Amino acid sequence: MKEWKNLLYIVAAFLACFYLPIENLRFSNAVFEALALVKWYAREHVLLCLVPAFFIAGAISVFVSQASVIKYFGASANKFLSYSVASVSGAILAVCSCTVLPLFSGIYKRGAGLGPAIAFLYSGPAINVLAIILTARILGWQLGLARAVGAVIFSVVIGLLMHLMFLKEERARRANGDFNAGEITETRPLGKQVLYFASMIAFLVLANWGKPLEGDHGAWSVIYQHKWWIAGFSLAALAAMLARWFKKDELKEWTGATWGFALQILPLLLGGVLVSGFLLGRPGHEGVIPSRFVAALVGGNSLWANFFASMVAAFMYFATLTEVPILQGLIGSGMGKGPALALLLAGPALSLPSMLVLRSIMGTKKAAVYVVLVVVMATVSGMIFGFIVN
Repeated sequence: MKEWKNLLYIVAAFLACFYLPIENLRFSNAVFEALALVKWYAREHVLLCLVPAFFIAGAISVFVSQASVIKYFGASANKFLSYSVASVSGAILAVCSCTVLPLFSGIYKRGAGLGPAIAFLYSGPAINVLAIILTARILGWQLGLARAVGAVIFSVVIGLLMHLMFLKEERARRANGDFNAGEITETRPLGKQVLYFASMIAFLVLANWGKPLEGDHGAWSVIYQHKWWIAGFSLAALAAMLARWFKKDELKEWTGATWGFALQILPLLLGGVLVSGFLLGRPGHEGVIPSRFVAALVGGNSLWANFFASMVAAFMYFATLTEVPILQGLIGSGMGKGPALALLLAGPALSLPSMLVLRSIMGTKKAAVYVVLVVVMATVSGMIFGFIVN
């Protein structure tokens, strides 16, 4: 039976190569867009976004005790505290849907409850302060406000729903896992731990600090002008802490955990970016699916328009802030305000690459339910918002 399967795979691969439509301009352009997107992703996101995130995730898994994670994010933790912290974490991190994955994996594997971990997973890319301000200034205050409120509510509601739907599995996970909820014992004083993590988070945030709007001379612009000096200081402070406070065995364990996260996540992300670029292209460029089809299907405020906007947004990869100019063009082509909000609530928090990684972290069933919840809630929210503004 296995030999027949292998034969079928070989025949299918041969036929795919034999009939490869390289002479078709749209197909060849889609291949170019896939390669261009993965090149851009590698240049703009791997070194400054993912690598620091991998190191932070590795540090969480090595230097943060399971008891601490369980105390604040575990099943018996104060629900108001855990969900409140998780739901506003994006305001601090300002990361994309892919960068948040190693951080989510770190706290989830360390013993965090599924609900708070999912709230953190959604809020990380969704509650980006600059993105919300940019949405309000370019697309209107109504969309900006709806996005901010919707993202916070989404993170809590989706986290609670995931917790309730998989309550039995979560209890079994805790019963079978080695999650120590006993006394909190850290390897070094809390103050040193805070400074150590703060220096890494500061570098991650500052290295990816977005360019301010033209004519903006406020604090955001000042930080942008000096971001590399501040990021460099954070990196130098981290190096000094590592030299003074950490043992060689600890550093070896940390780099080993970091490498493990990179091996698990990076190949799936790059593969997912390739597929996403092939299907939908880059902002301003088309993949194999014509953009006019998308624009024609998201006009008005029908159930289909909101659902389609949520589905396309869920599979498309949005780098931080790119969803705003994309929406600006779509609204100019006739996109309704409801589908626009649906895209804003589903797009930054999901992508095809992130789905592939989530499946490897928490299993197919949980990943699929999470995607469905985001799409359904984005669809409903879009319809409600469209009805209100119209």
